[in-house]
Amino acid sequence: MGLTNVIKVLLIEDNIAEARLLHEVLKGATRQEFRLFHKKRLKDALDELESQVFNVILLDLTLPDSQGLDSLLPIISKNSHIPIVVLTNMNDEELALEAVRKGAQDYLVKRHITLDILVRSICYAIERKQMEEKLREANQALEKRVEERTIQLLKAQELNQLKSEFVSMLSHDFRNPLNTILLSAGLLEDSQDQLTREQQLSYFEMIRKAVQDMNQLLSEVLLLGKADSGRLKPNFIELDLKEFCQQIIHSLHLSFEDKNQILLNFEGDFQGELELWDEKLLWHILHNLLSNALKYSPLGGKIIVNIIAEEKSVTFCIRDQGIGISQESQKHLFEPFYRADNVENISGTGLGLSIVHKCVEAYDGQIFVDSQLNQGTTFTVILPRQQPLMSKIGESVEQI
Repeated sequence: MGLTNVIKVLLIEDNIAEARLLHEVLKGATRQEFRLFHKKRLKDALDELESQVFNVILLDLTLPDSQGLDSLLPIISKNSHIPIVVLTNMNDEELALEAVRKGAQDYLVKRHITLDILVRSICYAIERKQMEEKLREANQALEKRVEERTIQLLKAQELNQLKSEFVSMLSHDFRNPLNTILLSAGLLEDSQDQLTREQQLSYFEMIRKAVQDMNQLLSEVLLLGKADSGRLKPNFIELDLKEFCQQIIHSLHLSFEDKNQILLNFEGDFQGELELWDEKLLWHILHNLLSNALKYSPLGGKIIVNIIAEEKSVTFCIRDQGIGISQESQKHLFEPFYRADNVENISGTGLGLSIVHKCVEAYDGQIFVDSQLNQGTTFTVILPRQQPLMSKIGESVEQI
């Protein structure tokens, strides 16, 4: 950025003779054109600065309505981009130097002003201010880059932490079923002749259950990966919702050996047996919520499942009488690998509720939690209903 063709100068000087002298001096400039605007009072000058753009300000530190640095600060506060050259008398040099320290670009002793000195000072002040602005912009850009880089490093640290937790979790939760498989397979291999038919079937069942656990864990990890990459999309098929929910509850009863009772209630109009649902997303939502309800409930507790059909949505409400969740833990409940502070020795990966949240998001639904410690937890999931398949076909035919 260089000097403009015409430099507009605002002179703030109450002495008329001094102002005329400076005007005459600047008229003698040949290489640069100057246009001088004169104001006697600081207030008038501040008003002028609001209505016009100036390249430089010549400021006398002794004004009728302001003295010393009190004249400088109001100008800088609203016009920090305009360079200021301070005009001083012989005995005011210390004050002028202080003004430079406070933000002025240069100072001139009035009795020593000549054309060369005045022009050089004005041009120097403009160039110096422009350099200051460039440095300020460069510093701001650098600060922004540092801030962005810091955020990236923090995200990288967080990602590394998540990776570390993931590897630790995966190795731990894979090791348990793997040990079960190795132990059962070893016993079947070494002692098959000594085992009864029932014992052999029991070990085979343990192997099957361990493989299922490993497969479920892998499915959950893959689902989170798809969700994080934006590839988790609903795939609707015709489904009998009542029968589907009953099948999930039956499978959980088998897994938890009837530890607790699950009461299933349906309310509202389900408009026939078949509706369009994403089977996998719905399974992950209900299976994880019901598994948690069973896992964190006392022996013999009841889990109540209310499924309420409305015109445009279905609400799934799952209420247990378990250990509950603290208010602080509820803030982080849907974060991957997070586990509430009161789960103690109850096993888990910390992925279940994160998966539920991702599935509800993919479904364009809503999820809410209401919980109190030692009194139980209620999860409410609201999912939009899809139009029946025949209705969609009818609409397509009408459009044709």
